[in-house]
Amino acid sequence: MSFPVYLKLGSVSLHPHWVFDVLAYTAGIWLLTRRRRRVDDVVDARTRWIIVAAALIGGVIGSHFLFVLEDLAVVRSGVYDPTLFLEGKTIVGGLIGGLIAVEFVKARLGIVVATGDLLVLPLAVGMAIGRIGCFLTGLSDGTSGIATSLPWGVDFGDGIPRHPTQLYEIVFLALLSLLIARGASRLRVAGDAFKVFLLGYLTFRVLVDFIKPATRIAGVSVLQWACLAVIAYYAPHVPRLIAEVRRA
Repeated sequence: MSFPVYLKLGSVSLHPHWVFDVLAYTAGIWLLTRRRRRVDDVVDARTRWIIVAAALIGGVIGSHFLFVLEDLAVVRSGVYDPTLFLEGKTIVGGLIGGLIAVEFVKARLGIVVATGDLLVLPLAVGMAIGRIGCFLTGLSDGTSGIATSLPWGVDFGDGIPRHPTQLYEIVFLALLSLLIARGASRLRVAGDAFKVFLLGYLTFRVLVDFIKPATRIAGVSVLQWACLAVIAYYAPHVPRLIAEVRRA
């Protein structure tokens, strides 16, 4: 397989990242709309779409901002390339940026109820679809892992078998979604499903990013520090969430 794996549409070759990014957003919004019809939402339709818009805007800004911070050499040099902000992005930054934007909007609107549960499945599906695009893009995407001798290592074009961390993430998202779906009836507080999803995913990223190349501070990358900060913020909820998920 040669990377990037361009997708053919007649005589047109489409870059996999663009294709799967569009599919990810489309699938996420479609699932959100469908779930709103089937599940009682905690807010009205207008408020829900204001929250979704805030999440999208905050997510876009956060994803690019954290991507730039990850490249500490560029930050230290003072030489800024605007294309880095426009082209580079990270899911963790998107989640954190979206979370901050939503909490800001909710505070301005006086909304005190948790609103994230409805977003869990759309987020998981959208992120998994997006990672297919990352995998098919290859080494230039910057999401593949370090070299490995394991039999499932993938040569992304430089002759070195690497951890296909994009595929690891897709599998993890599927398992995490199944766990939340099975334990949904036990999560009795609004917002708990989203907390489990966020804590689970960020914990996964802290661990899997140890097998990704990165500039590190005290042995931990900027992205991992961001994950740990959010995990610490939600840490007081962890004992209760574990008890609820394990409740028979």
